[in-house]
Amino acid sequence: MPVLRHTTNALGALPTSVRLTVFGAVVAAAATLLPAASASAAEPGVGGYTDPSYAACTFHRYGEGETPPLSLFGADPLCVEYAKRDITVTNGGAVRFLLAEPARFAIAVPACRYWQLDHWSVQATAGGTELVGWDGSYWFDKAEGSAAARVRNITVAGQPAQAEDAARVIRPYDARLADALVRDAAGVTVRLPVSGLC
Repeated sequence: MPVLRHTTNALGALPTSVRLTVFGAVVAAAATLLPAASASAAEPGVGGYTDPSYAACTFHRYGEGETPPLSLFGADPLCVEYAKRDITVTNGGAVRFLLAEPARFAIAVPACRYWQLDHWSVQATAGGTELVGWDGSYWFDKAEGSAAARVRNITVAGQPAQAEDAARVIRPYDARLADALVRDAAGVTVRLPVSGLC
C-alpha cells in the first residue's frame, strides 16, 4: 500500500474494488450528513451547534454492523451511539456497515426526538492506515422544529486533519458530502417544520 499522506488523492491510489467500497461508505455518510446541511442552505443565517434540550437521555450503544432492536421504535427521546470504525474492504467490515445502515435509518426516521453519535473510520485493510475518519453528533427535535450536526476529530491518512483536507479526499467521489463535512465541522443548527405528531 502506498504511503497515503504523500499522495494528492489517497483514494485514487487504491484498487478499484477498494475505491468502490469506500464510495459506498461515503454515500452512507452522505445520507447522515446531508439532511442538516440541506436544511441549513435553505435557511441562511442559522448556525452553530449545541447539544439538544434532551441531552440527559440514555444512549443505546451498538458495535460494528450492529442494528438496534425493533423495541426502540417509539422511544422518546431515542439516543444511539454507533461504532463505524471497521469500514474495511478485506474483512467484510464495509459490507456489514452498509447492511446495517438501512435498519439504523428506519428506526431514526419516525422518532420525534433523536440524537446519534457515531465514530467513523474508512480503511482498505484491517489494521491499515485510516483513509478518512471522524466523530459525528447529529440530532433532531420534531416537536421544537430544530436539528443540528457537528463533525470533529477528523483524520486523513491516519493524521489529524482539518475538514477541508478530508473534503479534498472525498470530493472526487461526492462533492455534496465534501461540502457537508466542511459545514458540519463548524457545527450547523437549523429550523425544521414542527411535526403535529410529536
